[in-house]
Amino acid sequence: QVQLEELGGGLVQAGGSLRLSCAASGRTIGSMGWFRQALGNERGFVAVIKWSGGSSVYAGYVKGQFTISRDNAKNSAYLQKNNQKPEDTAIYSCAEGVGYSGSWAEDYDYWGQGTQVTVSS
Repeated sequence: QVQLEELGGGLVQAGGSLRLSCAASGRTIGSMGWFRQALGNERGFVAVIKWSGGSSVYAGYVKGQFTISRDNAKNSAYLQKNNQKPEDTAIYSCAEGVGYSGSWAEDYDYWGQGTQVTVSS
């Protein structure tokens, strides 16, 4: 059983930076993805990274805004974004997929509780 915990959410001013972390307990295999859900919107894919090798894929709309990384020694994955904007306000969730994991939430087997990020203008 894998448990995931997101850390690093909170209130940030527009233009500021935010780094979210996701700590995984238990084994880490497959991939770690990040999703976000703004109020009134569906949950959307942001990025995913493989634990082995570190290759990553980003959602098209990200356009270089986000950076996903991982630290295998710490069983942790990270999501960094500079120049935060009010439209980045959302609940950010990490998820681990044992097999192939892409942009579909159904690809993932374990989910964290999510962390709220609020960007003030």
